[in-house]
Amino acid sequence: MEFMFYALPGIIAVGVLFMAAQVVRRSTQLSRAWNSGLTAEARCLRTYTTTSGSDDSVSTTLHHVYEFLTREGRSVRFEEEDGPATTVEGDIVTVHYTAESPEAATAHAPRPFAMAAGTVAMLCFLGLMLAFCVFFMTTVHSFFEADDMFTDMP
Repeated sequence: MEFMFYALPGIIAVGVLFMAAQVVRRSTQLSRAWNSGLTAEARCLRTYTTTSGSDDSVSTTLHHVYEFLTREGRSVRFEEEDGPATTVEGDIVTVHYTAESPEAATAHAPRPFAMAAGTVAMLCFLGLMLAFCVFFMTTVHSFFEADDMFTDMP
């Protein structure tokens, strides 16, 4: 039974660390694309939405699929979440990309301060979750350790 008090917060902590890595990875991708100076005109090929949640709370995410030609003439197709709802199939948008990884392009307009603030806020929230997991596990450990001291007494 004691194992569950370590396993569940441990699994949550691993998930939090994975999410933090994803936040940093996406933030780095956007920064590199915006700072590369490479832009292209892309056509929106498709838009669609996905929903998640339960009957009480439903979240809808808008997806766009874009295609563009790099300066070398290579055709690149990529998908991006949370784009503007005003972009529809057939629209032409400006995308930012890097020469090393054009498939990690973005159609989001450069907003480095907003992105940095969002990244820091998300990492702070995830840090609090991780700190709570560690606090919970150490508290449970000290509780079971104290309990063992009393049961081992003659």
